[in-house]
Amino acid sequence: MMGALQQLRMLSTGGDDGGHGGLLTEAGYEQVDPTGRYGMYNEILVKGSSKTVYKGFDEWRGVEVAWNQVRLHDVVQSPGDLERLYGEVHLLTALRHRAIVRLHASWVDAPRRVLNFVTELFVSGTLRQYRERHRRVSMVAVRHWCRQILDGLAYLHGHEPPIIHRDLKCDNIFVNGNQGEVKIGDLGLASFRCGRRHSPCVDTPEFMAPEVYEESYDELADVYSFGMCVLEMVTLDYPYSECTNPIQIYKRVISGIKPAALYRVRDPAMRQFIDRCLAPAARRPAARELLHDPFLRLEDDGFCSEDGLGHRDGYYNLMYNYLHQPACIDHQACSNGSMPSNGLSSNSVDDDNGEDAAPSEGDDDDSWLHDIHMLFNEEEDDDGERVAGLDITIKGRRTEDGCVYLGLRIAGEDDTGGR
Repeated sequence: MMGALQQLRMLSTGGDDGGHGGLLTEAGYEQVDPTGRYGMYNEILVKGSSKTVYKGFDEWRGVEVAWNQVRLHDVVQSPGDLERLYGEVHLLTALRHRAIVRLHASWVDAPRRVLNFVTELFVSGTLRQYRERHRRVSMVAVRHWCRQILDGLAYLHGHEPPIIHRDLKCDNIFVNGNQGEVKIGDLGLASFRCGRRHSPCVDTPEFMAPEVYEESYDELADVYSFGMCVLEMVTLDYPYSECTNPIQIYKRVISGIKPAALYRVRDPAMRQFIDRCLAPAARRPAARELLHDPFLRLEDDGFCSEDGLGHRDGYYNLMYNYLHQPACIDHQACSNGSMPSNGLSSNSVDDDNGEDAAPSEGDDDDSWLHDIHMLFNEEEDDDGERVAGLDITIKGRRTEDGCVYLGLRIAGEDDTGGR
């Protein structure tokens, strides 16, 4: 089999600008790839210890891309380092899945001793960064992210032999926030499983399964890391943040002590789902099996199904919750896990005694309509004169795909509407 260094040399460019120096000034690029298709701007998106990511542009498709650049002398101290560095490029080249970061091109700039590879651009950064910016999301969103990540893991683990990511964490999951799209990236530590014996662990300690410390593990180690990702999603806290050094984390993990953040998750379904991921390897489910977990049931999402059949009631319930539960806006717990939440509260609202609060009188399915009418009813002023109210009309229609459109018309006494 061809060695990694030899393969990298075969991809090398022949000069500083690949023969496309004229494009640099004309298009405002700092660099251009050997084909002239991709240009790199002087705009850093992410800067790490071994890799810098710049904004780039794909002239053929007319879309922005991420230009990843790794300086070989910073990271290559041994043949093993070079193998791991090339591993990310080699794996990404072969992978084609909606939940895996797509690699478009790769090459080595020999004079600069730089490895370049162009990937999809994720405008919202990593999932960790995204959650830190948006601190209140619904469990609907969390389930949607979980399904995409598990779908990607099932794809990796379904290869023969299976591909193990080995460093799955929210920092390595990337987001397009305007589409609710997440994808698994940074596969440089990934490996093909041939038996259960692997090289010494190099993952992030907080996300490593107990068996990884023993250097004898399989693809189920990624499921454990995924469980830690879910815990981070809902608590906004790194697992084992109560520890001050990796040795403390190691002792807790091998002793079976779960992160303290897990005991802040009060939603029973979510807690059980995370516990399944963190179970010992012998009882831990595969990624494909977890996709069928009750916590991830599509019926709970409150959106129309893709084929418009079978899930309409969820849509109506979601509309009812948003219209009828101002408690969610006041940062109280929300029913059905479908309203904005940080994942730390239970499905029911607790009173001061820790018991479930009883529903208020008249809190039936039609009470939200009553509340709207109360807002716009005519009232009497201090002199007994009736004050003109507003005329409100709500019309709706169901589309062929099962969704519902609502039209709202509000008019005063002498108005024709459109207010």
